[in-house]
Amino acid sequence: MIRTFQSKINYSKSSEDVDPILVEIIRNSLNSAAEQMKRSLIRTAFSPIIYEVLDFASAIYDKNFCMLSQSPSLPGFMGTLSFCVEASVKEVGGEENLNEGDIILYNNPYGSGSHSQDAAIVMPVFINENKLIGYTAIKAHWLDTGGKEPYSTDTVDVFQEGTIYPGLKLYKKGKLVEDVYKLIVANSRVPKAIIGDLNAQLNGVKAGARALQRIVNKYGFETFEQSVIKIYEYGEKLVRKTISKIPDGEYSGWGQMDSNGVDEGVVKFKIKINVNGSDLELDFSEAPVQQNGPINCPLPSTVSKARVAFSMMAGNGEQPNEGFFRPLIIKTKQGTMFDPVSPAPCFLNGWAGLQVIEIIYKILSEKIPNVFPASSGGCLAAAVWWGKRENNNEPWADGSPHPIGQGAFNGGDGITSMHHNSAGTRISPTEIWESRNPWLVNKIELAKDSCGAGKYRGGLGLNLEFEMLEETYVTTVVERTNFPPWGVNNGKAARSNNVILNTKNGKLNVPKKTGLKLNKGESIIFKTGGGGGYGDPIERSNKKILNDLKQEYISKEYVEKHYPQFKS
Repeated sequence: MIRTFQSKINYSKSSEDVDPILVEIIRNSLNSAAEQMKRSLIRTAFSPIIYEVLDFASAIYDKNFCMLSQSPSLPGFMGTLSFCVEASVKEVGGEENLNEGDIILYNNPYGSGSHSQDAAIVMPVFINENKLIGYTAIKAHWLDTGGKEPYSTDTVDVFQEGTIYPGLKLYKKGKLVEDVYKLIVANSRVPKAIIGDLNAQLNGVKAGARALQRIVNKYGFETFEQSVIKIYEYGEKLVRKTISKIPDGEYSGWGQMDSNGVDEGVVKFKIKINVNGSDLELDFSEAPVQQNGPINCPLPSTVSKARVAFSMMAGNGEQPNEGFFRPLIIKTKQGTMFDPVSPAPCFLNGWAGLQVIEIIYKILSEKIPNVFPASSGGCLAAAVWWGKRENNNEPWADGSPHPIGQGAFNGGDGITSMHHNSAGTRISPTEIWESRNPWLVNKIELAKDSCGAGKYRGGLGLNLEFEMLEETYVTTVVERTNFPPWGVNNGKAARSNNVILNTKNGKLNVPKKTGLKLNKGESIIFKTGGGGGYGDPIERSNKKILNDLKQEYISKEYVEKHYPQFKS
């Protein structure tokens, strides 16, 4: 069955009489409210993956599940939280079954668009006598939810991936539901971390609810509602303005995954883009059938990645709202990789989603190369670690993505940072890593010669080496080892990603492994990919090549290969 999805904004109410200055004040007030949620969360969270890495999203929605504001953190959650909120409300009986003080827990991957470890806390917000005005929501990564491993690349159904909380009231009318709380604690290998992070999420949604109530009470609900329509209209116009610059037509391209995590062999997929004026349709209906391994993308995840790609391209650097999504139409086919049917495994749905963003840019860069960048390293290059400490047998866990090189673009070199999907996140400081975890960080360095050559070169990948001080387990999730980051407009390809395990018996490539045992003294090296180059390398200036040499970004051998025009 073919399915089509588009934002549900309702423009039925008039907004012509609203003061535009007041609209801007309310828009910035809503952005500030989402930021208050974020700050409350990171100041009280237990796990570095939240307070350092920022693997979460905090957002505010209107009563129709449209996004009012989201604080900068994990862009990949941008389009999924609305699905979480709507699904969680439906699961508890609908709007009529909501009361002041209710808080809902939801993490069903098929409604949230994330793996089950990304748990959403949703709070309905009321004013006056139980008048619903919207929702505050935070989705954050929990280190373990009782799956077959704390993190997996080889699950065969959704039930292996962790405990599913399908919309449960954690608080009813302000009172904790003890049975649900006990269920959460009982289904984690690291309950202390989960309790700490859950409480931080609760703090965050409550802070957002209070801020939203203050805004609505200050200006009145009718004025607020009219202003929101104007906010959405402005966001929509902003994105439509950029889309209208793309020539009308149908474009298509192919992406690929190294494997589905269970079966050997590359998984290729096709995306079509149809542009008609300022409307843009992303067609995933020709995707391969849903996979035996966990790279399947539930509909919310597929929608989200499309939204991330175009919000970043067309949003003019502004914080997004629901209006940004209105021009986008997403078409899928049920039972395929980008619209699977439960219980198909989907733990690595985010990694397939990363390639969606890259391929969207690749397709359009071939048509209008002066607008879109070359490929980035194309992955989060992530790892999740766990074990028991030697001195007290205490369970521990941690996780992190790792930076990659970004693609060059018309006018500038690529940088080294997180993937577009995770642009608001970061890695933990070495001091945090080494103080909390049983390893030494022997190396974090920019990888010489990892960038794609061009008139503008790509960003560099990293080499990161971790030496184990105790027995440790790790799951590595690194894609695009066989599909190098491409250049644009005659720019050259960059280094691919990889992970290498150093043992007494030699070296092993381990880019996608679940529960890999690391013995004391062994080390593991993450080699993250560089960014592709933009433009013909022959056009790169002598001055820039010389500076790259001085900074040791590139070697003399690299120069001889890619820049024959260079004069020392």
